[in-house]
Amino acid sequence: MATQIGASAAAARAHQELFAYWAGLKRGPKLPGRSDIRPEDLKALLPTLSLIDVKSDPLEFRLRLAGTGLYSVYGQEITGRTLRDVYTAPEAEYWETELTKIVHDRRPAVGVHSMAWRSAAHISILWLRLPLATNGVDVDMILGFDAVIGMKPETQHHTGIRAA
Repeated sequence: MATQIGASAAAARAHQELFAYWAGLKRGPKLPGRSDIRPEDLKALLPTLSLIDVKSDPLEFRLRLAGTGLYSVYGQEITGRTLRDVYTAPEAEYWETELTKIVHDRRPAVGVHSMAWRSAAHISILWLRLPLATNGVDVDMILGFDAVIGMKPETQHHTGIRAA
Protein backbone atom coordinates (compact mmCIF):
# COMPACT_ATOMS: atom_id res chain seq x y z
CA MET A 1 0.00 0.00 0.00
CA ALA A 2 2.80 2.45 0.85
CA THR A 3 4.36 1.74 -2.55
CA GLN A 4 1.07 2.58 -4.28
CA ILE A 5 0.75 5.83 -2.31
CA GLY A 6 4.35 6.74 -3.14
CA ALA A 7 3.79 5.96 -6.80
CA SER A 8 0.61 8.04 -6.81
CA ALA A 9 2.42 10.99 -5.21
CA ALA A 10 5.22 10.74 -7.78
CA ALA A 11 2.62 10.61 -10.56
CA ALA A 12 0.90 13.73 -9.21
CA ARG A 13 4.24 15.57 -9.14
CA ALA A 14 4.97 14.53 -12.73
CA HIS A 15 1.51 15.71 -13.79
CA GLN A 16 2.08 19.05 -12.05
CA GLU A 17 5.48 19.43 -13.72
CA LEU A 18 4.12 18.72 -17.21
CA PHE A 19 1.04 20.91 -16.71
CA ALA A 20 3.22 23.82 -15.51
CA TYR A 21 5.50 23.36 -18.54
CA TRP A 22 2.50 23.37 -20.92
CA ALA A 23 0.88 26.37 -19.18
CA GLY A 24 4.17 28.26 -19.45
CA LEU A 25 4.08 27.80 -23.23
CA LYS A 26 0.60 29.32 -23.63
CA ARG A 27 0.47 32.77 -25.22
CA GLY A 28 -2.43 34.38 -23.40
CA PRO A 29 -5.56 32.52 -24.53
CA LYS A 30 -3.65 30.83 -27.38
CA LEU A 31 -2.68 27.19 -26.93
CA PRO A 32 0.91 26.07 -27.48
CA GLY A 33 1.68 24.08 -30.60
CA ARG A 34 3.82 20.99 -31.16
CA SER A 35 6.71 23.22 -32.27
CA ASP A 36 6.76 24.81 -28.80
CA ILE A 37 7.46 21.46 -27.08
CA ARG A 38 11.14 20.70 -26.57
CA PRO A 39 11.69 17.00 -25.74
CA GLU A 40 14.98 17.83 -24.01
CA ASP A 41 12.94 19.77 -21.43
CA LEU A 42 10.95 16.63 -20.61
CA LYS A 43 13.62 13.91 -20.50
CA ALA A 44 12.37 12.25 -17.32
CA LEU A 45 8.83 12.00 -18.71
CA LEU A 46 9.65 10.78 -22.24
CA PRO A 47 9.12 7.05 -21.59
CA THR A 48 5.38 7.47 -21.04
CA LEU A 49 4.71 10.60 -23.10
CA SER A 50 2.59 10.43 -26.22
CA LEU A 51 1.51 12.73 -29.01
CA ILE A 52 -1.93 12.13 -30.46
CA ASP A 53 -2.79 13.52 -33.89
CA VAL A 54 -6.28 14.97 -34.18
CA LYS A 55 -7.94 14.61 -37.60
CA SER A 56 -11.29 16.21 -38.33
CA ASP A 57 -14.18 15.36 -40.63
CA PRO A 58 -14.63 12.77 -39.24
CA LEU A 59 -12.90 13.28 -35.92
CA GLU A 60 -10.19 10.64 -35.49
CA PHE A 61 -7.25 10.20 -33.14
CA ARG A 62 -3.96 8.53 -34.06
CA LEU A 63 -0.98 7.96 -31.77
CA ARG A 64 1.82 9.78 -33.57
CA LEU A 65 4.41 9.13 -30.85
CA ALA A 66 4.37 6.74 -27.91
CA GLY A 67 7.14 6.51 -25.35
CA THR A 68 8.85 3.15 -25.16
CA GLY A 69 7.68 2.75 -21.56
CA LEU A 70 4.15 2.33 -22.89
CA TYR A 71 5.07 -0.86 -24.76
CA SER A 72 5.14 -2.85 -21.51
CA VAL A 73 1.79 -1.37 -20.47
CA TYR A 74 0.00 -2.19 -23.73
CA GLY A 75 1.97 -5.31 -24.65
CA GLN A 76 2.48 -3.98 -28.17
CA GLU A 77 3.82 -1.02 -30.09
CA ILE A 78 1.07 1.60 -30.27
CA THR A 79 2.89 4.28 -32.27
CA GLY A 80 1.10 5.05 -35.53
CA ARG A 81 -2.14 3.34 -34.50
CA THR A 82 -5.67 4.65 -34.09
CA LEU A 83 -7.60 4.21 -30.85
CA ARG A 84 -9.65 1.41 -32.45
CA ASP A 85 -6.40 -0.38 -33.35
CA VAL A 86 -5.14 -0.29 -29.76
CA TYR A 87 -8.20 -0.68 -27.55
CA THR A 88 -11.28 -2.86 -27.25
CA ALA A 89 -14.47 -1.13 -28.46
CA PRO A 90 -15.56 0.10 -24.98
CA GLU A 91 -12.05 1.37 -24.20
CA ALA A 92 -11.77 3.13 -27.57
CA GLU A 93 -15.13 4.82 -26.88
CA TYR A 94 -13.87 5.95 -23.45
CA TRP A 95 -10.79 7.56 -25.01
CA GLU A 96 -12.73 9.04 -27.95
CA THR A 97 -15.10 10.71 -25.47
CA GLU A 98 -12.27 12.08 -23.32
CA LEU A 99 -10.19 13.32 -26.26
CA THR A 100 -13.21 14.83 -28.02
CA LYS A 101 -13.93 16.90 -24.88
CA ILE A 102 -10.33 18.17 -24.93
CA VAL A 103 -10.60 19.14 -28.61
CA HIS A 104 -13.95 20.94 -28.20
CA ASP A 105 -13.23 22.57 -24.83
CA ARG A 106 -9.57 23.36 -25.66
CA ARG A 107 -8.75 22.46 -22.03
CA PRO A 108 -6.53 19.84 -20.40
CA ALA A 109 -8.02 16.75 -18.80
CA VAL A 110 -6.82 14.28 -16.20
CA GLY A 111 -8.11 10.93 -15.01
CA VAL A 112 -7.45 7.39 -13.85
CA HIS A 113 -8.02 4.40 -16.08
CA SER A 114 -7.82 0.71 -15.20
CA MET A 115 -6.03 -1.71 -17.48
CA ALA A 116 -8.51 -4.47 -16.53
CA TRP A 117 -9.56 -4.64 -20.21
CA ARG A 118 -6.08 -6.12 -20.85
CA SER A 119 -6.50 -8.64 -18.00
CA ALA A 120 -4.27 -6.41 -15.88
CA ALA A 121 -6.65 -5.12 -13.21
CA HIS A 122 -3.66 -4.50 -10.91
CA ILE A 123 -2.40 -1.78 -13.28
CA SER A 124 -3.90 1.68 -13.63
CA ILE A 125 -2.74 4.72 -15.49
CA LEU A 126 -3.04 8.20 -14.08
CA TRP A 127 -3.34 10.15 -17.31
CA LEU A 128 -2.96 13.77 -18.32
CA ARG A 129 -3.89 15.10 -21.76
CA LEU A 130 -2.96 18.61 -22.91
CA PRO A 131 -4.29 20.27 -26.08
CA LEU A 132 -1.88 21.64 -28.69
CA ALA A 133 -2.79 23.88 -31.63
CA THR A 134 -0.51 24.88 -34.49
CA ASN A 135 -2.50 28.09 -34.98
CA GLY A 136 -3.04 28.60 -31.23
CA VAL A 137 -6.79 27.99 -31.53
CA ASP A 138 -7.78 24.76 -33.28
CA VAL A 139 -6.59 21.65 -31.44
CA ASP A 140 -4.69 19.47 -33.90
CA MET A 141 -2.61 17.43 -31.47
CA ILE A 142 -2.80 16.29 -27.85
CA LEU A 143 0.21 15.81 -25.58
CA GLY A 144 -0.31 12.85 -23.26
CA PHE A 145 1.43 11.59 -20.15
CA ASP A 146 0.61 8.30 -18.44
CA ALA A 147 1.90 7.51 -14.97
CA VAL A 148 1.71 3.75 -14.56
CA ILE A 149 0.61 2.51 -11.13
CA GLY A 150 0.80 -1.13 -10.04
CA MET A 151 3.34 -2.44 -12.54
CA LYS A 152 6.45 -4.15 -11.23
CA PRO A 153 9.49 -1.91 -11.83
CA GLU A 154 11.43 -4.68 -13.61
CA THR A 155 8.72 -4.91 -16.29
CA GLN A 156 8.83 -1.21 -17.11
CA HIS A 157 11.11 -0.15 -19.93
CA HIS A 158 12.07 3.51 -19.76
CA THR A 159 14.26 4.23 -22.74
CA GLY A 160 12.61 7.06 -24.66
CA ILE A 161 10.12 7.77 -27.39
CA ARG A 162 9.55 6.47 -30.92
CA ALA A 163 8.17 8.30 -33.93
CA ALA A 164 5.64 6.88 -36.38
